[in-house]
Amino acid sequence: MNFLYTFFLIVIIMVNVFSQTENQSSHNFQKEVKITLSANYLLYLPKDYQDSDKSFPLVLFLHGIGERGMDIEKVKTHGLPKLINEGKEFPFIVLSPQCPDNVFWNTDVLSALIDEIESHYRVDKNRIYITGLSMGGNGTWSLALAEPNRFAAIAPVCGWSHPVEFCKLAHMPIWIFHGAKDNVVPLNFSEQIVQQSKSCGGANVKFTIYPEANHDAWTETYNNEELYKWLLEQSLDKTNK
Repeated sequence: MNFLYTFFLIVIIMVNVFSQTENQSSHNFQKEVKITLSANYLLYLPKDYQDSDKSFPLVLFLHGIGERGMDIEKVKTHGLPKLINEGKEFPFIVLSPQCPDNVFWNTDVLSALIDEIESHYRVDKNRIYITGLSMGGNGTWSLALAEPNRFAAIAPVCGWSHPVEFCKLAHMPIWIFHGAKDNVVPLNFSEQIVQQSKSCGGANVKFTIYPEANHDAWTETYNNEELYKWLLEQSLDKTNK
């Protein structure tokens, strides 16, 4: 599927002049800018979606750097899309966008895409989750930090981020996964995040280290039914109490 989302961004630039002379005067600039956001994505609906009128949890899956591009089939290489392609069924909606070549995940695009799915499908807005591997782990952190009150839980796998803003996520249930022998995204990236989160009072942080795993921490993670059970136990209703 291809997703297009257009909105108007009001850009306001204000110039303050502290000392005004005869040759300088204060002005205000305002311009309306049209921005179009686009993304290809895979969408999985649970088998009972069509026969029910209830709302369903949504899991946003973000792939790694190797699946970028315009070939949507590449998204099925790892993670939830791979398992679905092999016949696995999930009790939640799975949204798997594709990141274009030569860029990283754009949080504006991801946020707008979730808005689009919410407007066309029965999504339980109290149970929206993010998970992703490698570059997708980085995207998981970035989107959660951009909208810390939107997601019920996140599960980054061998990801990375800058641990300077993690107090924003002190309330959020987080389960981090990483391989101890990762030579692409070193383990200490996740260790620093865990330390920062706990220093901010984040009591809901789980951290799983695979002692013998290299960068591929995702195969064991996404084959673990406990991950999905844990995700579905998390809800904004529960978090905000």
